[in-house]
Amino acid sequence: MSFLQIHDPLKPKGRAVGIDLGTTNSLVAAVIQGRPRALPADEGDALLLPSVVHYAKDGGVVTGRRARALAPEYPTDTIISVKRFMGRSPDDPETRKLGPYRFASAPGSKVVRFEVAGGNPVTPIEVSGEILRALKRRAESYFASAVEQAVITVPAYFDDAQRQATRDAGRLAGLEVLRLLNEPTAAALAYGLDKGSQGTFAVYDLGGGTFDISILKLVDGVFEVKSTAGDTALGGDDFDRAIALRALEAWGIGDPSPALVQELMQAARTAKEALTHEERTELAVGNQRFAFSRAQFEEWIAPIIQRTGLSCRRAMRDARVTPEDLDGVVLVGGATRVPAVRRFVAELFKKEPLGDIDPDQVVALGAAVQADILTNSEREGEVLLLDVIPLSLGLETMGGVVEKLIPRNTTIPAGAAQVFTTYKDGQTGMDIHVVQGERELVQDNRSLARFTLRGIPPLPAGVARVEVRFQVDANGILSVSAKEQSTGVEQSITVTPSHGLTDEQIEQMLLDSIEHAEDDIQLRQLREQQVEAERVLADLDRSLAEHGALLSPEERARVEEVASTTRELARTTSDHLALKEAIARLDEVTRPFAERIMNKAIQSALAGHAVSEFERKER
Repeated sequence: MSFLQIHDPLKPKGRAVGIDLGTTNSLVAAVIQGRPRALPADEGDALLLPSVVHYAKDGGVVTGRRARALAPEYPTDTIISVKRFMGRSPDDPETRKLGPYRFASAPGSKVVRFEVAGGNPVTPIEVSGEILRALKRRAESYFASAVEQAVITVPAYFDDAQRQATRDAGRLAGLEVLRLLNEPTAAALAYGLDKGSQGTFAVYDLGGGTFDISILKLVDGVFEVKSTAGDTALGGDDFDRAIALRALEAWGIGDPSPALVQELMQAARTAKEALTHEERTELAVGNQRFAFSRAQFEEWIAPIIQRTGLSCRRAMRDARVTPEDLDGVVLVGGATRVPAVRRFVAELFKKEPLGDIDPDQVVALGAAVQADILTNSEREGEVLLLDVIPLSLGLETMGGVVEKLIPRNTTIPAGAAQVFTTYKDGQTGMDIHVVQGERELVQDNRSLARFTLRGIPPLPAGVARVEVRFQVDANGILSVSAKEQSTGVEQSITVTPSHGLTDEQIEQMLLDSIEHAEDDIQLRQLREQQVEAERVLADLDRSLAEHGALLSPEERARVEEVASTTRELARTTSDHLALKEAIARLDEVTRPFAERIMNKAIQSALAGHAVSEFERKER
């Protein structure tokens, strides 16, 4: 039997901690006697908790080192690097490449479900919840008191779905999630407070499964993110995979078993760590041996490291800084211990990176500082964090064109509003389609959410006024509302898509926006002219039906000829300027017709009235 615990709002809150929920390892920290400290495990001095969860046949759940030790024997019941699955769709072809797991089929579901021993399938949110629950127990054992609140860090490039999944995992673990804090910002917070530094810094964060680069400005306690970039599927795990692939090639194994893959990946991780201090190492799995040098290892991982450079250069360009403008480069993530990574960072930014704070701990330490600020009234307002939106947010307008309301790299919290109108006479509803990305057309961006505003008064086209408002909170979660201004009818939605971006999708979206920028603008201008042509032609057809008698046969033939040419051009041309000129010609040839319609309306309004009546009203 399970019991529901009722929360007492008057009860004092337990301690607040900072948690780095990592791909390979996780960590919990807290501010103790004014300084952030990582908290050790119950069973010893180990600080890092492997982000591994094992599900046993008897229904038991094992986390951390013991779970990792069980992975080779139970590869499909032991979930490793679950962070890579957060917010991901089971339909994503990349999903099944991320591990030797059994995926439960759930028609219509957009959430990954792992088939594991001991009962029902589990989701990445539930697996992450177990990791967070283990860290919560660790903190409670250390303090011998309840821990109820936490700041949890996420990669800067996590989208709305991935952030929501992380927040839900925290709730499953029994934690009130005070803030989802971007990992680079957390690192800068820890580094800035410890060193009292001011200036412009790059935070190079290469963890087990994700890469982030952020350019931050630190001034008088304000941490402002100037730009951010990264890859949600790039990290130290890829280094391990590169070693494992070479070992399999050397042993002539083309189709390894899941158990062998798990064991080999662990051995590769151990070998990688050994090469940080040694020139040669040997990987051993069962009776198989594979010896290699640091030089060979660096050759294998060179393309992976180079991929981080693309994001770094774009982040500097977005922030409008050069390597010479930076006051320092902060290293975050265990993968930055690899000597080749440090050399690459030094060459790219033209300065030695500042790695004197443990890169495995710095994110959790920054999260602990933020948790203390949010819960300690004496520190309220001490530090202001200004994160940014990684990709532009906008709406679909007529013609499939994107109207961007909040551009990327806008500081959050952020809000924006814009007024739109109806397209057709008597329109009583409006579809609101929220998209994210940098391209000019909806089809090239990511769809986030849709909803319909109903109850708009049936007015002529262009008369109704609908205000659409975007609001992004401090966690980067988007809320959208639409309100018809004359009636007050309103509809809103919190954007919580059920699946995240695919591997490298964000990176590719930004690269595509640069590569296709000129073509996109041309296509957007064409779509806008096509929409305008459709509107003008619809108005003309209606006017001809109602007032065609005001034109002579010759005049009507001329108007219809120009209208036909414009209609055909709107359907076939790719030249927006040609279509714009056609619309202008149509406007010119129909101007006398429009004037006659206006005169007829005025005469109808004056019929039966003396001019003196209007003069008295005027006075």
